[in-house]
Amino acid sequence: MGFLLSRRWLLLALAVVALCCATWWLGEWQFHRLADRKDSNAAIRANEHKSPAPVADVLAPGRPVAADEEWRVVSATGTYDTDDTVVVRYQTRDGASGIDVVVPLVTGDGTALLVDRGWMAADNHGGGPGDVPAPPSGRVSVEGYVRVDGSGDSTVVSDQSTRAVSSERIGAALDRSVYGGFVDLKSESPPPAQPLAAVELPELDNGPHFFYGLQWWFFGLLALFGFGYLAWDERKSRRRGETPASAETMAERKQRRAAKDAKKQAVRAAYQRAYEEERQRARSR
Repeated sequence: MGFLLSRRWLLLALAVVALCCATWWLGEWQFHRLADRKDSNAAIRANEHKSPAPVADVLAPGRPVAADEEWRVVSATGTYDTDDTVVVRYQTRDGASGIDVVVPLVTGDGTALLVDRGWMAADNHGGGPGDVPAPPSGRVSVEGYVRVDGSGDSTVVSDQSTRAVSSERIGAALDRSVYGGFVDLKSESPPPAQPLAAVELPELDNGPHFFYGLQWWFFGLLALFGFGYLAWDERKSRRRGETPASAETMAERKQRRAAKDAKKQAVRAAYQRAYEEERQRARSR
């Protein structure tokens, strides 16, 4: 087994160790994602079955939404300010492009709750705030699912449109006090003359993370098995006095390849000569 100490085998062993470490880490990462998914699903199930809470008991201006409060149902009463409607672009449903419509609901103390009233079909750039169906006028009572703010460049608000909802960005753009986070509309009373498509609730399955984790670990075991098989085959060959891929064998392969290339070149040259001779005969006629 001394061949395992050769440079070639040591490098192969290091590559296999690195591969196994990578697949182990990737498998662990998938199982951690599975655990996070289960925790999130449990929180969503618990929140969906709780009685609606007054919005001020769950949300507050300038305060991020707690992770365990997402999808909690809250209630609020106020008046929609349609002049401050914000459209959320690039929202798709079943392959169709569209927008979400976010309207501030101004509550009794002046603080606005950002309400995503639903989805409507539109072109890829979305329409303007004036192109969407109007919400109910006057005093309106709503119930909605609490959502966490988006983040990053997608939350930039320009001309009362954005690609992801951020209460901080929208509040600054509209110059008004808003609750942290926002809500996806569940119901509103009185009902609107033209409702929008309702929010799509999240799927509460565990996703593919378990099988992805097992798959990564299988790849690591496969690498170990492959290394063991190659070492066993090398040892067996050496016992028979064979030297796989020896210098002599490689030299013979190169000679055969060179002979084959030379034969191909000779055939090409013969065809070229025959072609030139035929051209000469055609010219002399």
